[in-house]
This record gives sequence, C-alpha cells and structure tokens, in this order.
Amino acid sequence: MEMSGKPPSPPKLTWSTKLAYGAGDMGAGLTSNLLAFSFLIFLTNVAGLDPLVAGTVLLIGKIWDAVNDPVVGMLSDRTRTRWGRRYPWIVLTGIPFGITFLLNWVVPGFTNQTLLFWYYVAVSIIFQVFFTTTNLPYSTLTAEMTEDYDERTELTSFRLSFSLAGAVLILALGLVVSQLVPDLRRQYQILGALGGGISIITIYWCVLGTFRHSQQQAAYRGKSLNQAGSEDESSFLQQIKVVFSNRPFLFVVGIYLFSWLALQITAAIIPFYVTFWMGADDYFLAALLVQGTAILMMFVCNLLAKRIGKKGLYFLGGGVWTIVQLALFFLQPGQLSAMYGLCVLASFGVATAYVVPWSILPDVIELNELKTGQRSEGSFYAFMTLLQKIGLAVGIFLVSLALETSGFNQDASTQSESALLAIRFFMGPVPLVLVLGGMVLTYFYPVTKASHAETLLKLTERRKQSL
Repeated sequence: MEMSGKPPSPPKLTWSTKLAYGAGDMGAGLTSNLLAFSFLIFLTNVAGLDPLVAGTVLLIGKIWDAVNDPVVGMLSDRTRTRWGRRYPWIVLTGIPFGITFLLNWVVPGFTNQTLLFWYYVAVSIIFQVFFTTTNLPYSTLTAEMTEDYDERTELTSFRLSFSLAGAVLILALGLVVSQLVPDLRRQYQILGALGGGISIITIYWCVLGTFRHSQQQAAYRGKSLNQAGSEDESSFLQQIKVVFSNRPFLFVVGIYLFSWLALQITAAIIPFYVTFWMGADDYFLAALLVQGTAILMMFVCNLLAKRIGKKGLYFLGGGVWTIVQLALFFLQPGQLSAMYGLCVLASFGVATAYVVPWSILPDVIELNELKTGQRSEGSFYAFMTLLQKIGLAVGIFLVSLALETSGFNQDASTQSESALLAIRFFMGPVPLVLVLGGMVLTYFYPVTKASHAETLLKLTERRKQSL
C-alpha cells in the first residue's frame, strides 16, 4: 500500500496520540519493576532458592537475550506488511507477553533446588522472548513518529511517565495486596495476574491510538508504512558492526548502562535494606515513593532539558542522586522518616536516568542514516533494550552474590554484621560510583542540539533529491 500525495508539513502529534504512545510502555515498566524489586526476594524467601542460585536464574535468561534482542530488532527492520514493520510484532505477541509474566510468580510443587532452578530459568526465558517481540518493536516507534528534536524528548517523557506509572501501579497494588492477603505465595500470584492483564490492555491501547499517526508520518516522509526507513538487508554481524562503529552511540550505551545498572542494583537491594537494616515491615512503600515521585519529575526533566540541555539535565539529576545514595549508606536503623524523604529526592535522579539516554538515542540513529543511508532503528533499539535487561540481570546477580558471600540467611529475621554491611554497601557506594561514571561519559557525548539540527537539514536535502 503506497502512500501518495505527500503532505506539505509533518503530521501533528495530538494529545491522544502521545497518551496512546506512552501507554505502550506501561506493561514493560510494570513487569520490569516488579521483577527488579521483588524477584530476588521472591525466589529466596518464597520459592526457597539459595541467593546465588536465584541470581543465576535471570543471568542465564539474559545470555539468551544477547542473541534474542538483536535478532528481533533486525527482523523487525526487515518486516514488510501492509500494517508496517513494527505493528504486527506488537499485536501478535502482546497477549503471550502478559500470560508468561504470570508464570514467573507461580511456585511449583518442587522441593528439589535443581528442579526449581530450571523451572524458573525456563519461564524466565519464555517471558523474555515475548517481552522482546512486543516491546522492542514498540520502542522503535519513537524514531518513526517524529523527527523533531524537542518532540522526541516530549514523546520520551510520555513513554517513560507511563512506564513509571506502571511501576508505581504495581508497587501500590503490592502494598494493598500485602495488607489484604496474608499468604506470601498468593500475594505474588495475584500481582503476576494483575500485571499481566494490565500489560495486555495497555499495549493494545497503544496500537489503536498510534497506528493512524504512523501512517501519516510515513506519508510525509514519502514512503509507505512498511518502508518507513531505508531497507537494510545486511547480516547480523554487519548490523553489529554498523551499530558499534557509531561513536556517539557508544557514549549512549555507556551512559545508559551505568545509569540503569545503578538503578537496578538499588531496586534489587531495597527490599533487603528496608527489611533487615532499617527494620520496616513493608518495602513496597519505599519503592513506591521513589517511582511515584519520578512520574512528576519526568515532566520537570522535560522542561529542564529545553532550558539547560540534556547534558545539563543529566549532571543535575546525577548530582542529586549521588548525594542521596551516600546519605542512605550512613542512615541508621529506625530513621524511617529520613529514609522516606531520601526516597523522594532520589526520584529526580531516577527520572533523569530514564529520560536522557532514551531521548538522545533517536538523534544517534539519524546521524547513522546520514553516514550510511540506512535507518536501522530496530538494531539500535535492540541493543539498548538488551542493555536494559543485562542491567537488570547483572544487578540482581551482583546483589545475590554479595548476599551469598556475606553470610545472608533467608530463613533468619536478623542478619550478621557482614551481611548488613554488604546490603548497605550496595545501597550506597556501588550505585554512587556508577552514576559518576555516567556523568563522565555525558560530559564527552558529542551530539548537541545544533549538530542534530544540521544532521536533519542534510537528511531533508538528501530525501528531496531522491524524490
């Protein structure tokens, strides 16, 4: 289905389109957040796995994703249908994505550690396959829906606000369910079912609310929807070479990896920090304060980025974040009011870590198009999504390794001094160092608003010449 009669101006992003687009990331944020905050403590204290064995579950899943994500990204770039390159993937795998999420929170009747281990490895891999086939094609829509530098930051803010809204919603539901349902196994099963159902509903809201705009944007670019970018039939290894020969992308990779790893380590250790160091009964409230306030901070970040730039925003948010992590390390048991206040402050750094890397990624894709003549959005977003998953897996694995080697006992209500020190160390100094690393890379990131505008101008001239 070829688009004819190219519109004189790009289609306007309406409020409803932005909302629908943002809704598409709610399921990803919800599922990733519950896994980040609760999966390790679920596997140890509910399913009964040893800490290191539990941490290995997700690590094995991410080794599979090292192949799964780039392959799906490349295949979605090459998909050609009347409905476009991305939408068929989202529509066909959205329901399995929600169903397999629930399976992560089912405790089978195995008493053997080996059988338990392989059950969770299997369901984790299956879930991650459908996570990728649904959310990776969705993520690439950012670069296809608009070419405007500031609109992309705005779209990213909507997307990540919904992602955080999903994260907050599942934590709020966790707080409610933990008060109403006494049985721990039942609590997590209910949360898994609710999370899977919400994920299915919101991903199809996104499809219905953005498809028309994507058609119009493709028409403006002078292509059909299934040809929104230049065809790229290169091999998998060639795709890797193209992606990693893009120097600005390497900076984006580093910034995101440092930021996300800091976030995931903090998320994984919070349940242990709140429960065993601070002496609170329920960790969901602390997690809820961080993620809930971060939703509002997304829009603050959007305004600040227009005034001080994306680099300035990352420096500001990262600076606040490092101070908070340091303070949490020195906090003493029972100082719950101070802890909750620091959780609110941390939300600004968390919002920055979400917004900046994802909002600068489309700029790098355009720079790659200028140099190579190809728009390989799927490949670039695949590696970013892969890093997101690696950050989650490595973060949980490192925390589980620290717990195992420090003498943490999942059956004890009080822990040894060495275990408590390990918990505090991963709550403070480790994320702090990672955020500082992200700030260093941000300082040297080479793409600016002016250079991106120049790139777009050159691309526009090239497209005019090709008509």
